[in-house]
Amino acid sequence: MDGRVFYVKRDDLADPFLAGNKFRKLHALLQTPPQKLDKIISYGGTQSNAMLAIAAMCRKKNWHFAYYTKPLSNTQKNENYGNFFHSKKLGMEHVEIEEPYYKDFVASMRLRMDERTFVVDQGGAVEEARLGLEVLAEEIRGSALDVPSLATPSGTGTTALFLALSLPEYKVYTTPCVGNSEYLKKQMSALHPLPQNLIILEPKKKYHFAKPYKEFLQIQQKLFSSGIEFDLIYAPSMWMALLEQTQEEILYIHSGGVSGNESMLARYRQKGFL
Repeated sequence: MDGRVFYVKRDDLADPFLAGNKFRKLHALLQTPPQKLDKIISYGGTQSNAMLAIAAMCRKKNWHFAYYTKPLSNTQKNENYGNFFHSKKLGMEHVEIEEPYYKDFVASMRLRMDERTFVVDQGGAVEEARLGLEVLAEEIRGSALDVPSLATPSGTGTTALFLALSLPEYKVYTTPCVGNSEYLKKQMSALHPLPQNLIILEPKKKYHFAKPYKEFLQIQQKLFSSGIEFDLIYAPSMWMALLEQTQEEILYIHSGGVSGNESMLARYRQKGFL
């Protein structure tokens, strides 16, 4: 791409809904026998890739899945496409919490659960996610590919952090897709001190999370012409940072998330970008 050599690890091909970094983050739960749990609880946005992945996992395991959000508009509730729609079809129970009470509700969520209920924090940012990233690290280490650096975009930074900890011999590039670098460092530091081989590339322009941008669409379409579909929320920012701020050959870890393109492309059409 643009005269550069990049390699891509196709973690997006693991499952139509349970793919990419969510497949890795949920590794411990995927290995948990169905009879050990009854219910999974999570929270966050209604176009979350983690939400859809958890819904798919719970469908496979026959676990009840309750997902908490702030109140939605009737338009959002009635959309017949996108991650929220597909998650409900997979059996997800959606619970709305009024905005003034949402933060306190999330903070106290674990106080109301029993031993057969498990809480997955927003975006899958849990210590248990490290197990799946260690599996990914072994796959990378065992491959015949000889590259010095890896790259994966960040929301909470869980994937990039645990990947860097598991592969100290590699440089691991990431970029903040939610907030700025300071916010990302704070999120990652809550899980573990940051290793020296984790390199955060700050975007040259401030982008608001999940908003349509012409340059994001352009780079996503350019990447698609090479034969691989990437998501429209996280991947464009990472690819732009890599092209602008790095020089070496890099292995890009495909984080999945392409199921969200259906609803994002609808927003691009509404904006007149398509």
